[in-house]
Amino acid sequence: MRPLLLAAALLAAAPAAAQGVPEGLRGTWVAGDCAAPAAILHLTARSAARLPAEGEARLFRFRTLRMQDGWSVGVGGGAEAPRLMLRGDADALDSAEPDAKTLDDRLPGGAPVTRWRRCAAPTPGFALLHGEGLAFLGTLERLEAACQGPAARDCLAALVAEADVSGDGALSVAEIARLLRGAAWAMTAQDGAEPMELAAAAAIGGVAALAAARLLVESLDYDGNGRLSAAELAQDRTRFPDATGSAAGRPLAIEALATGAGLLRGLLERLAGE
Repeated sequence: MRPLLLAAALLAAAPAAAQGVPEGLRGTWVAGDCAAPAAILHLTARSAARLPAEGEARLFRFRTLRMQDGWSVGVGGGAEAPRLMLRGDADALDSAEPDAKTLDDRLPGGAPVTRWRRCAAPTPGFALLHGEGLAFLGTLERLEAACQGPAARDCLAALVAEADVSGDGALSVAEIARLLRGAAWAMTAQDGAEPMELAAAAAIGGVAALAAARLLVESLDYDGNGRLSAAELAQDRTRFPDATGSAAGRPLAIEALATGAGLLRGLLERLAGE
């Protein structure tokens, strides 16, 4: 159920670093043969996902990026503050992952340098396992940029715009589930999962994402059209509610409202069954 915390995390997102991975280096890179890559490296403005055919995935979420001796040096979050070094152009890329003990003025130290190249398209197996997760990384960064300001309505509008695959301005169960599957993939990859673990997490996460998406739509679909608009997501959440009330009545016991709600639900169910 961790993907359900996505919206809350976005609303509390910390300001992003202004500098990102150079645009010419962003995208997907392959080590080895395009038809059977030994590893994939996917770069967004502030993220890097290294996905070997065998071994653990590694997901960097850069807190800072700087230039040093021709390298772009990205520093990830966490106690270890892992570093990833990148240099190249639109056609070829070198990367290095320095040891944690290597001093900044000694980078890249003795770290091996991996050579990457572009390929025309992903292999089917790679796309099936990683496609939605890698797409989510770019989505997450754009949402972080929109959600770090004080206006919650802007954040929710950006969420709808990012997840709206059909382009109809509202989110269906399938569109929300896709977003949650991407979030589940990112969290699994961040933990250093191997390909089989990622595949298992994708299968389990897909079921959980669908159930969570259905619950979200059923909970907030006020017009009953089976989709969520930005206005429905924002209902009661982007401004202080009306506080005029009325002084004409007498206070009811809050505990009694549960009984009333139960009676109302029973009445509606009975009417629906007739």
